[in-house]
Amino acid sequence: MEGIIEVRNLTKTFQDKNNKVEALKDINLSIHKGEIFGIIGMSGAGKSTLVRCLNFLEKPTSGIVSVDGKDLSKLTAKELRNKRMEISMIFQHFNLLMQKSVLDNICFPLSIAGVNKKEARDRALELLKIVGMEEKAGAYPSQLSGGQKQRVAIARALANNPKILLCDEATSALDPQTTKSILELLKNINEEYGITIVIITHEMAVVREICSHVAIISNGTLAEAGKVIDIFTSPKTKAAKDLILHGDENISNELTDTYKDATIKLMKTKRCIRIVFSENSSFEPVIANMVLEHKAPVNILKADTKNIGGIARGEMILGLPEDEDTASRMIAYLKGRGLAVEEVSDYVD
Repeated sequence: MEGIIEVRNLTKTFQDKNNKVEALKDINLSIHKGEIFGIIGMSGAGKSTLVRCLNFLEKPTSGIVSVDGKDLSKLTAKELRNKRMEISMIFQHFNLLMQKSVLDNICFPLSIAGVNKKEARDRALELLKIVGMEEKAGAYPSQLSGGQKQRVAIARALANNPKILLCDEATSALDPQTTKSILELLKNINEEYGITIVIITHEMAVVREICSHVAIISNGTLAEAGKVIDIFTSPKTKAAKDLILHGDENISNELTDTYKDATIKLMKTKRCIRIVFSENSSFEPVIANMVLEHKAPVNILKADTKNIGGIARGEMILGLPEDEDTASRMIAYLKGRGLAVEEVSDYVD
């Protein structure tokens, strides 16, 4: 099935007098109508460049970006402007007009589109109700909190009834509680109006909370893409594994002291595995039963529960006995209980 956004062999190179930087290399993606699609990577990975290529704010050096079956590179300037009205964008720092009221900020794109004043005002008030900000219509951005500013920015982005909403680090400047409320709002908008949402983020928790599919960008290349639950359960690439293992501490790898200690222990353990518990497997005391059956202890280096699309998924990192035969039998035991199991010793630095 063809996506509402199709990216084929996309490359973006920046060139100045002395340097040539290949920000994106041969990216291929399909984003389908109605999805909430995450694009995640560390700082400098190229994810923000990619999202700007999706609406041709950055023109790719080579490759194709098509939206609703239209190759953006083949559109005239006027056709591209019209197509961009179907692709709205919200940003980390809100980009509101400080000298205009909340209501006027939302009316602004409507007036540019030629909507008369009364219709624009009625539409703006309707959108403020959707984002829970109707009481702030006459306020100015300087009088709002960060979360309120982002709600206004979302309302403004919805003004022209877009098919696609691009969110470039839209929650990075917000505290965790406000982030959760903004993500809940985006999820409701997706469900209520069927708008396709693309979220650019460096936070794995954001992807797990709201996205159905994800693409992992590393050093300008597409490391891995697929359903969030599949990649969380069984990541294939080092980039995906690093994000899943370290992503909640800090994407810049500034780990907490507790996690550093766990990592050091893991490095010293001969064989380590990561296991993911499904809904069905969480009722049985699998680890305790495994230890009793094999008469050998294991070292629990990390244990946590993650919320993936509203479903709790447990994960553990275990240090297995040094005896290879016992360790192999334990892995077989866990797999036989329906758990996802992968060895992690090779990608923990």
